[in-house]
Amino acid sequence: MVILSSAQIHDWDAYTIRHKPIRSIDLMEIASTRCVQWLWQRTLPHQPIAVFCGKGNNGGDGLAIGRLLSARGRKVAVYILEAGQKGTDDFQENLAGLHQTPAEIVYLQSPDHFPVLAAGTMIIDALFGTGLNRKLEGLAAALVEKINSYGAEVVSIDMPSGMLADGSSRGFPVITATHTLSFQCMKLAFMLPENEAHTGVVHILEIGLMPGFLAQLQCDTLLLDIDLIRAIYKPRKRFSHKGNYGHALLIAGSKGMMGAAVLAARACLRSGVGKLSCLSPECGYSIMQTAVPEAMCSTNGDDYLTAPPGHLEQYAAIGIGPGMGTRDDQAVLIKELLSGYKHPLLADADALNLLAKQPDLLSQLPAFSIITPHPAEFDRLFGPQSNDFERIEAARKAAARMGIIIILKGHHTLIAMPGGNAFFNSTGNPGMATGGSGDVLSGIITGLLAQQYAPEQAALLGVFLHGLAGDCAAKRMSEEAMIAGDIVDHLGEAFLRLVNHPTP
Repeated sequence: MVILSSAQIHDWDAYTIRHKPIRSIDLMEIASTRCVQWLWQRTLPHQPIAVFCGKGNNGGDGLAIGRLLSARGRKVAVYILEAGQKGTDDFQENLAGLHQTPAEIVYLQSPDHFPVLAAGTMIIDALFGTGLNRKLEGLAAALVEKINSYGAEVVSIDMPSGMLADGSSRGFPVITATHTLSFQCMKLAFMLPENEAHTGVVHILEIGLMPGFLAQLQCDTLLLDIDLIRAIYKPRKRFSHKGNYGHALLIAGSKGMMGAAVLAARACLRSGVGKLSCLSPECGYSIMQTAVPEAMCSTNGDDYLTAPPGHLEQYAAIGIGPGMGTRDDQAVLIKELLSGYKHPLLADADALNLLAKQPDLLSQLPAFSIITPHPAEFDRLFGPQSNDFERIEAARKAAARMGIIIILKGHHTLIAMPGGNAFFNSTGNPGMATGGSGDVLSGIITGLLAQQYAPEQAALLGVFLHGLAGDCAAKRMSEEAMIAGDIVDHLGEAFLRLVNHPTP
């Protein structure tokens, strides 16, 4: 699924109106009808409904929703934010239609006119949509704060009012929605942690915009979905052997942190790699041999790794970082690795923290290498960012500038590609916010790289499978009880669902 800017969404509407052809008021009616169908299943027959409308086209949607609900017998009051000017043409036409129903219509000209709502009222927020491009002030801001103070269930239409589609709304007055009913495609604002408290549960409603618009659009931001992943996935051939699936090396572990190495190694093996070698310090040798008997083990150093192994050319892929430690002398290990291995590799966790201490080494990563920072690690690598929008833009620019793949971990993990494209993941759940989850992701991607997936493919497939395995685990374990090892244990189910089921 594409993720479009507010300008692109406006252009898609215009393209549909021009080519279908269809009047804009009729397209608004389709969108409003879809919202009413959704609302009808979630409101009680005698539940009062309060619709708050601005005077733009988002407000026009609200008027149409109020008219349709009132015509169906629901008790509806419509509150119009008075801006001292006439509404859009579609707003005015829908206002005329609303006057033909029993719905109550109230104009809000000052805070003194803000209503007192009965307990149990459902609020429909149709004040401002994706076209908003500035912080709300004055009466509009006061109304948003008043709506939030009701403590009612709030359903926002298209966007929670006050939220910007293409920029940060941090610190702005924004509606806190229980549900957001948006149209046709996801918006970038819905992907970001800073907006989670305001969007509630997002529902994308199909309203019949013409797909031909997307064919001519150069869209560089996508939601990672099952269709794209199935196009990447390569089933095994019947006459294959372990040599066909690569030899991976994981450089991981230190005293007290061998669990990270174990999790990464188990995940790497479950990803389908042919052979796995693990390099750990001497203190971890018996742990690795016992916990991961399928892997080959070698050591250097007593409690911490001190050098990469020899003969690096024998490995189809290398992953480095989980539980490794961040001693200053370990930067030498990374320097030696980068001077001797010129294929794409994966760097995570402590490897990233070591690279942050010596930025000159970061520039030496082989082209199409993959790094997997969480937001704090990203800021240490590339400088502090004031909001999620800035961090995403910085990740895209850094990936293009350095020719690497940046996986910025989060609920909707971002995969920024060297060519400029960006993907947000659609799998995963809050139960995966647990120690070791990132180590599992590192192991999966390292294993996929070893199997000769292109780095871009390994990043996308690895992130999707990691989230899907977490979703499988959550259904059986609960989000609260899930631990990182459960993600590894459910990778098999994730592969089966990828292959055998139409949807994840």
